[in-house]
Amino acid sequence: MLAEESISPAVQDYVKAIYVLEARSDDPVSTNALAERLGVSAASASVMVRRLAELGLADHAPYHGVRLTGQGRRVALEVIRHHRLLELFLTEELGMSWDRVHDEAEVLEHVISEDLEQLIATRLGNPAVDPHGDPIPTADLRMDEPATRSLGTLEPGDRGRFVRVSDSDPAMLAYLRERRIAPGDAFEVVEQEPFGGPLLVRFGRTTHALGRDLARAMRVDAGDR
Repeated sequence: MLAEESISPAVQDYVKAIYVLEARSDDPVSTNALAERLGVSAASASVMVRRLAELGLADHAPYHGVRLTGQGRRVALEVIRHHRLLELFLTEELGMSWDRVHDEAEVLEHVISEDLEQLIATRLGNPAVDPHGDPIPTADLRMDEPATRSLGTLEPGDRGRFVRVSDSDPAMLAYLRERRIAPGDAFEVVEQEPFGGPLLVRFGRTTHALGRDLARAMRVDAGDR
């Protein structure tokens, strides 16, 4: 078991980023992809990857990418659990809008105790998802990741339910909030404008023009196509 002081906020940020990138592909995570996600140089990412390997949190072979070990995944899931519980607490209990909570949770996720984590989870009724629809790891660090697809891949006439969206772009979240579009809402794709134009999507009685980047970022359960 690692000493708690070995798992610095920087280490936690790296294992969390590797976890997210691993979920997108079966291939090991490249140093360049990791550097891009964290906004650091490739050289800085390489140094930290070696540190993670020394701590037993990742397996790394030069030029072949990096993968988390079982211990590394547990650290990542613990941080993700903190982050998503905090986001929900800030929205549900403090009334903060969902486009503001990510940055706050990024700071607080590193400092809350396990006792406070459990108090927050109990207060919220041990929720399964955060305000953006992302699943919250369980207390024993299991993650249920339901299959979804990008709204941007659908065709006119397709129907489904909007289930999650990345919390990393506040402008996108503010745009959806202003239009009262939230996870859980049913939709129907009405039209795809040509030449890279927006996707016209009906939520309730209102049709919204969603740009390509936003439509790609929105994840949906399109089982009712």
